[in-house]
This record gives sequence, structure tokens and C-alpha cells, in this order.
Amino acid sequence: MASSAEGPAPTTIGIVAGETSGDLLGSQLIAALRRLIPAVQFQGIGGPRMEAAGMDVWYPLEKLAVRGYVEVLRNFAEIIGIRRKLKQRFSRRPPELFIGIDAPDFNLSLEAHLKRIGVPTVHYVSPAIWMWRRERLPKIKRAVSKILTLFPFEARLYENAGVAADFVGHPLNDMLDAVPRGKAAREQLKLPLEIPIFTLMPGSRRSEIEHMAALFIETARAISRQLPKAQFLVPLATRETRDMFETALYRNDAAELPLTIMFGHAHEAMAASDVVLLASGTATLEAALLGKPMVIAYRMPAASYWLLKGRGYLPYYGLPNILCEKFVVPEFIQDDATTGNLSQAMLNLYRDAVVRERLEHKFEELRASLGHGAAEQAARAVVAVLEKNRDLRR
Repeated sequence: MASSAEGPAPTTIGIVAGETSGDLLGSQLIAALRRLIPAVQFQGIGGPRMEAAGMDVWYPLEKLAVRGYVEVLRNFAEIIGIRRKLKQRFSRRPPELFIGIDAPDFNLSLEAHLKRIGVPTVHYVSPAIWMWRRERLPKIKRAVSKILTLFPFEARLYENAGVAADFVGHPLNDMLDAVPRGKAAREQLKLPLEIPIFTLMPGSRRSEIEHMAALFIETARAISRQLPKAQFLVPLATRETRDMFETALYRNDAAELPLTIMFGHAHEAMAASDVVLLASGTATLEAALLGKPMVIAYRMPAASYWLLKGRGYLPYYGLPNILCEKFVVPEFIQDDATTGNLSQAMLNLYRDAVVRERLEHKFEELRASLGHGAAEQAARAVVAVLEKNRDLRR
């Protein structure tokens, strides 16, 4: 690497994250890489956390954060335009290494282009090829120099397919270590110790709130009729989703519900609750790592659902069930996600202490399998790819 009187030239790393969860992963990885390579610059697509960690953000990740076939098609032209501009910009001044964080439909094409022009590529977070679209394996093999997986079985799957992979652990394990549990969680949130508490998490995206808010509100109403002392916590990530949920409360004439909308504090709310109702997604794994009984529900636009239906390899949607390879928690998808099904499943979990204790043991085993120090392990894996590429160029 070139040097001068001022010291070595900075290492430039291109990076693209396309989801709020990717912003968190990216910020942790950037911080860990800075500890290993102090003279490093990051540029590409990221969120506020990555920008705060020192990244030069060319486009905000919200441009890529769309879900479902219909929603992607609606934004297709803009997304393709951004990827084309990124390819041009990175081609003019290639980074020394590129990291794609999740967002496989966007990142794999970009990674394949960069790999062809000599830029080593690392993909952080495996696409769910074990769940659907396994035909992407050859494309992944062409696109990535190494893939970093959050779950141990994924690395074995890739190695068997001839794709270099490292299991680095799941960063949620490290993040959740500091969250108070049980009585301490309720005391922190100033909640009574003796009453039933349920946490409702209808999703982090606008489209999820649109499809899930009324269902979750009606489920809370049904539970409240059977457990009049129950309280409900609804942690929401953004002002927009909070406003949308408040509007749904008004439209469903639910002002009487003993329901507290929280700005953030999702982990604390889950830890303080007896049972959690949540939209399928990463939050289901968070609840499991906190040892919480849960009911999983998901609705999406009908067109998106019918396009996806039948394309999966597994009978499960929720991560706890996928990782445990069986239905350890109930899940209700699309037409099965009804007020009656959700409220009954939540009441069953609340009333069955034996099942709750069994779940806690199962989730503790799951947590132990996911390791610790994920950001540091991921950073070391990235540095190893970087150094191997430098050795090849010497």
C-alpha cells in the first residue's frame, strides 16, 4: 500500500446496507474495523447509525428498504438507477474491498460486478437460501469472495456448495446482554409486578403497520375482555409508525384500551412482558433471545402473498421455529392471522406455566448456539479477505 510522509494512505471500503437492521450491523462492523484498521474510510449506502460511525453516505438506506414483490416493482426504476450509479462510481475509483450487508437482490449484482473488476467482496448476512430461492447459490458463488453468516448451519451449507463462508455469530446476543430481565425490566419501566403485561410489535415498516395495526388492536381488545387487568405495551421505532398506530387506535375506537405506545425501548418492553405478539421478522429472534413466549403473525398485500406462497422449503416463517427446526411457538400467516386465533394463542401461553418454562429452556439453548463478539469476528474475517487480496497482488 502506498505511503507518504503523512503515513499510509487510508484503506477505502465500499459498503451497502439496505435495511434498518443492516444499519445497526453496519455501524457495529465499522466500529470494529476501525479498531483493527485505524486509517480506513467507508463509502456507499447506509443509515444514520453508519453515518454516525464515520461513513460517507452517498444514498440513505431508506431508498432500498422496501419489501414484497409489489412494493419492489413500484420502486424498481429508482432502485435500479441507484445501483447503476454505484457501479459507475465504484468502477471509476474502486474501493480496496466491498461489503454488502444483507439486501441480496440489490447487493449480489453489485458484488458480481465489483468482483469481475478485481475488488474482493464480502457479503454479511446470508440470504435465506435455506428457506427459499436456493437457485441463487451459483449467483452467490460468482458474486462473493466470502460470505459471513449469523447462524452456524448456514456456513456449513455454503461450504458444501463451494462458497467460502465464516460463521461469525449473531450480534443480537451481544446487544441483549445488557437488557434487564423479569422483575428488573418491569421496575425499569415502572410497571406493576403482579398484572398481566403483553407487548405488541406490529412491525417497523409503514406497510406492516397498515396491514397489522388494526389486527393487533382488536387482539388486545379480545384479551382485555378476558383479563381486565392486563396492560399492553406497543414500542414503535419511528414517529411515522407511531402516528399511524395512533390513527389506527382512533379508527378502531380503542381509546379505552390500557395500552401504552412507546418510542423505541422494544427490548425492554419485551423483557417486561408475559407474552409478546409480533410480526414475523428479526424481532422474533430478539424475543427468543430474551426468553419470551411469543405468538407470530404476519399479513402482507394479497398479491405479494400469492406470489410468494408455495416457494418456500420450510413449513415455518418465524426465526425461532426455523432455528429450532420445529414449531416451538405458534405462528399465523395471512388469512390465519385472525383476532380469535391470536388472542387464544396468547392467552394459552399466558396461562400455561409449564409451556413457558419449556420455552425458556429451549431459547437458552438457542442463545448459546449463536455465540458472542459477532462484530469483532466479522471484522477479523473482513481483514483476512483484505490481506489475502493484498498478498495476491504483491
